Amino acid sequence: MKQYHIACEPGDVGAYCILPGDPGRAEKIAAYLDGAREIARNREFVTFTGTLDGTPVSVTSTGIGGPSAAIALEELTACGAETFIRVGTCGAIALPVHAGDLVVPTAAVRQEGTSREYAPLAYPAASDFTVTRALFDAARALGYTVHAGVVQSKDSFYGQHSPQRMPVSSALLEKWEAWKRLGVLCSEMECAALFTAAASLGVRCGAVLGVLWNQERKAAGYDEPDCMDTAPAIRTAVEAIRELIRCASL
Repeated sequence: MKQYHIACEPGDVGAYCILPGDPGRAEKIAAYLDGAREIARNREFVTFTGTLDGTPVSVTSTGIGGPSAAIALEELTACGAETFIRVGTCGAIALPVHAGDLVVPTAAVRQEGTSREYAPLAYPAASDFTVTRALFDAARALGYTVHAGVVQSKDSFYGQHSPQRMPVSSALLEKWEAWKRLGVLCSEMECAALFTAAASLGVRCGAVLGVLWNQERKAAGYDEPDCMDTAPAIRTAVEAIRELIRCASL
C-alpha cells in the first residue's frame, strides 16, 4: 500500500535508508549511489533509490524536527526498510567539539515531544550499536575528526539560540547548563525521536552529524569560523552502509 506522507510503497525502497533533513541534500546523497532515481516527492519527503555494491539503498528527506522524522521512519519501515542512518547537522555544546568535526551519537537527551508518544521518559533514546560502530569507524578511516557520545534533541531551534527572550528562559538556561556539565556533545532536532521510534519498530537507527558551529566556544572567546560543509557526514554514512552491507553478506 502506498504510504500517505512519503508516497512510497513496498518495493520502492531498499533495506538501508539514509535520512537527511533537507530535501536538497537528498539529491546530493543519491549521487553517491549507482543508478539512483527519484521515487517520490511529497511535502518535505523526497525519496531516491539506487544501489551500493549491488544492494538497494534509499535516501528520504525528513524535513525539520522529530514529528516528520518519525513519520518517515514509520512509513519507510512499512515499505521494507530495516536500517536507517540520519545524516544531519548540529551545534556543538562541549568545548572540545569544533566546527567541521563530526559527531556520532550514542544516545540523545529526549528534550522533545515525539518520543513521548513511543516510550516513557525513563526509556533511553539510544542508537543501534552496530550502526553506530560502523559510522564511527568509517569517519576515522576517512580521516575526519569524530566524537561519539550523548547529544541533545529539542523541538525549538530558537529556544536554543534565543533562550533569554522566551517566557520559559529560566528553565531553558538551567537545562542547557546541565547538558554542559554532563558533557553532552551537541544539540540537534531529530535523533531522540528517531532512536526511540526505531526501537519501538524493531529496526536499526544511527546518526552522523556535521558540526556547523560551537556557540560555547564563541562565548568563551575562541575564534572559530562556522562550517557548512555536509560532505564529510554524507561520505561517512555511505561508507558505513557499505560496511554494513559487507558484514551482512558474510
